[in-house]
Amino acid sequence: MRAILVVNPKATTTTGRGRDVLVRALRSEVDLTVEYTRRRGHAMALARAAVREGVDLVVTLGGDGTVNEVVNGLMAGTPGDGDAPPPADRRPALAPVPGGSTNVFARALGLPSQWPDATSVILEALRLGRSRTIGLGRADDRYFTFCAGLGLDAAVINRVERARRRGRVSTPTLYLRSIAEQYLFGAERRHPTITLERPGEPAQAELATVVIQNTAPWTYVGRREVNPNPDASFDLGLDVLAVRRLRVPSTTRMVSQMLARQPDPRGRQILRLHDLDEFTLVSERPQAFQVDGDYLGERDKVRFTSVTAALRVIC
Repeated sequence: MRAILVVNPKATTTTGRGRDVLVRALRSEVDLTVEYTRRRGHAMALARAAVREGVDLVVTLGGDGTVNEVVNGLMAGTPGDGDAPPPADRRPALAPVPGGSTNVFARALGLPSQWPDATSVILEALRLGRSRTIGLGRADDRYFTFCAGLGLDAAVINRVERARRRGRVSTPTLYLRSIAEQYLFGAERRHPTITLERPGEPAQAELATVVIQNTAPWTYVGRREVNPNPDASFDLGLDVLAVRRLRVPSTTRMVSQMLARQPDPRGRQILRLHDLDEFTLVSERPQAFQVDGDYLGERDKVRFTSVTAALRVIC
């Protein structure tokens, strides 16, 4: 089996010595090539090349951003296929080794949060020939594995990324502070402008923020799951939680519901939709936009679709 290991050298939870251990462990099972990412978008290019060269497996060592780039590279069409991605069984499988600060995708697959334990699970799966095929979400031309968002949550991610570029460490405290600052000073709470449109259904207007999930949980605070849409699944369509008004009492109640042992966010300000094939978000003004925890700028219109049985993963 030919494999490529795509390493983000800035991965926060591994060291050079740890990477060497991982490489030796993988080479005991596969014919391995190691590639280090050098810039934003490089992991996507490496995954595209793996598809062209007929590689069997792409292993990632990094966070959710690295995984998202690799997935988008894997889903790119082969030469002559136009825009249509090849079927999952004609594309390299993916094995995500958690190396970032949160690792939502790997943990949603049931992999341990620590890379040595996750590596052991992946090696066992390779020996046993164990894999599963999952669905993905697509936002315009960008695939995502576990979540996307337009509005408040994307604006918070933008704040966190700016803080990290200034040297701050990504911690739950940084995220909570960024949430509080965006809630108090952002425009989403005062002027909701997003509309959700579905084929054959009435439009839902004046939404302040929208969270889209391809699986649950949406994210983690340390070890604690955050679950706006607890029924979201890799095996179904997309789930949506939208908030009409970000008022203090209703927002506080919603956050408490998302963090509960049996989450079930409800209320007059909440719109939840389950297992959607497609929908479009339109905003009167550009809104912050994110996929898989990666800020992608501002958009005033995004079309979302569910892509079933899209990707084979080793877990």
